[in-house]
Amino acid sequence: MNTEANRCLLCKNARCMNACPVHTNVPVAMKLYREGNTAEAARILFQNNPFSAITCQVCDWALFCYGHCVLGIKQTPVRWYEIEQEISMPYILGDAHVEVPAADCGKSVAIVGAGPAGIAAAIWLRQKGVAVDLYDVFPRVGGVLRYGIPDFRLDKKYVDAYERILNEIGVKFHGGVTIGKELTVKTLKDSHDAVLMAAGAWVAKEMRIPGEDNPHVIHALEFLKEPEKFDLGNKVLVIGGGNVAMDACRTAVRRGCDTTVVYRKTYENMPANKLEVKESQEEGVKYNVFTVPVEVKTEGSRTYAIVRKCENYTREDGSLATRILDGTDSEMDFDTMIVAVSEGVDKDLMEGAYPDGLEGVFTAGDYNYGPKTVVEAVESAREQVAAISSYLQL
Repeated sequence: MNTEANRCLLCKNARCMNACPVHTNVPVAMKLYREGNTAEAARILFQNNPFSAITCQVCDWALFCYGHCVLGIKQTPVRWYEIEQEISMPYILGDAHVEVPAADCGKSVAIVGAGPAGIAAAIWLRQKGVAVDLYDVFPRVGGVLRYGIPDFRLDKKYVDAYERILNEIGVKFHGGVTIGKELTVKTLKDSHDAVLMAAGAWVAKEMRIPGEDNPHVIHALEFLKEPEKFDLGNKVLVIGGGNVAMDACRTAVRRGCDTTVVYRKTYENMPANKLEVKESQEEGVKYNVFTVPVEVKTEGSRTYAIVRKCENYTREDGSLATRILDGTDSEMDFDTMIVAVSEGVDKDLMEGAYPDGLEGVFTAGDYNYGPKTVVEAVESAREQVAAISSYLQL
């Protein structure tokens, strides 16, 4: 990657750095890399973003660093993410360690959610000498990294590395715990100085159409947790245009399924990573855009969706919206429909904390922004660690 690295202008006011949610200091890391000091570059990247080795693999580069490189105005942007992969991926598997104080500061924090936001917060709090209990409904740490992103996009050995790091720094992980049943936010607060709610967006939103409860209709999040347990049949429809939809359709096509993405808008409006959309097409996924299912039916051995066409229009305020066109019904047969229209967090987990105004309860990641990217979850963790530190007077 030396040739690519030498293209970087090492900008003083780097647009790539400013566009990055965690403000990765690309010029400094790039300079160290060009000088052959990869170890120091890796240390700096990890210190700023403990998930550098993962975000460089799953980030939407076009939205952040790559898409804001100044060279992209007239030339091809620098592929910083590939250089970061070369720097950070070996580091997390071997040399990445976190230094913590010899003695704790006497404060403790409970973190609910062992995904990117929860893990990043646990690392930064332990660096301040805070005792950390990390809770998750899943048996192992990682959240969406382990149970949502397919192996072909992220080798789980990189997620395993965080189990090692958390164990090394003394974070106590409690897996298989459902908050609101075994424990509540209030009981956690009673036994800790502060609580950070960092659970991911695992509640699938429904299409709210007749027949959605058909046994041939499944939600993408459930599918991605354990894709091998589902018999998809041959013909698969994936409903949605976000990153979860991309992971679902690319997983289905790898199973040998005839896979079609059905999306109510068009390619330009898709919130998914554009590179993933392109790769899915290259892998054989088909697209039926400006289309939305309005009903699911089973007749004998046939299961199908009634779909209608859509169109974009401009509201009076100038914003773009989409409407369904009556009288455009058609039918699409399928063996399995995978729904990926959006996800949300389980607000019931906060029962006992709000609206009573329980002090010392903080929120991060998807709790703050909805289903966003890994790098945005990490930055939200940084913000909340600062707030917790102020609250605990660290």
